Amino acid sequence: MPVLFVTGTCTEIGKTVTTAALAATALGQDRSVAVLKPAQTGVAAHEPGDTAEVVRLAGPGVTAAELARYPEPLAPATAARRAGLPPVRPEEIAEAAAKLAASHDLVLVEGAGGLLVRFDDEGSTLADAARLAESPVLVVAQAGLGALNAVALTALALRSYGIESPGIVVGSWPARPGLAARCNLDDFPEAAGAPLLGRIPEGAGGLPPEEFRTRAPGWLAPALGGTA
Repeated sequence: MPVLFVTGTCTEIGKTVTTAALAATALGQDRSVAVLKPAQTGVAAHEPGDTAEVVRLAGPGVTAAELARYPEPLAPATAARRAGLPPVRPEEIAEAAAKLAASHDLVLVEGAGGLLVRFDDEGSTLADAARLAESPVLVVAQAGLGALNAVALTALALRSYGIESPGIVVGSWPARPGLAARCNLDDFPEAAGAPLLGRIPEGAGGLPPEEFRTRAPGWLAPALGGTA
C-alpha cells in the first residue's frame, strides 16, 4: 500500500502517535516515508503541528507536508470558514498524496478527527479523498467503553464508500486495561470486519524518540510492517 490514510473513531485517541509508529517502522526497514496532513487545525502558524510530532518521534527522514492550517481547534470546514481561508478539497488531498507517492515508498495521510468530519461546506470528507486516491484507510480506535460502536460505525461508513480497511489499531492501550478494553480486543475484528493490527501503549508519545523508534515495530502486526 504506497498510500495509507489514517483516521480515528474520534479525536484525541492517539492517531498522530500511531502515524508516527507506522512511519518509524517503515523507516527502520529502509523505506522512504512521507506524512501528509491535509488540514491542521488548532495550531498557530509558528507552532509545530501533527507532522512535526511525527518527525520528532519517527525521525528526520520523514518528509512532512501540510495542505492547510487553521488556528481554531474545530472541524476543518468550520475552521476554514471562520478564518476566512479556503478549505481543502478531496481532489487536492488525493493529488498531493499521489505526488508524494511518486518519490516515497509509503505515504501516510493523517485525517482530522473522524472519517466523516467535513473538510468543506459541500460536505466533503476524508473518505471522499481516500476514494479518489483509491487508498485503504486504517482506523485508530480508543480502547474502552464506547469503542465498539464507534468502530462499527466507521467500518460501515467505509463500506458505504467502497473503501477497504486493513484493520484497527488501538491508539492508546492502557497500562492497566479494564474489562471493556480487554474484551474489545476480541470484539474489534467482528465490529470492524477487519483484523486488529496493533496496540500503541498509553504514553508512547512521551518516550524518548530513540526508544520510540526501537519499540514501534513491536506495537504493530506484520501486515503493517511490525512484529507484534
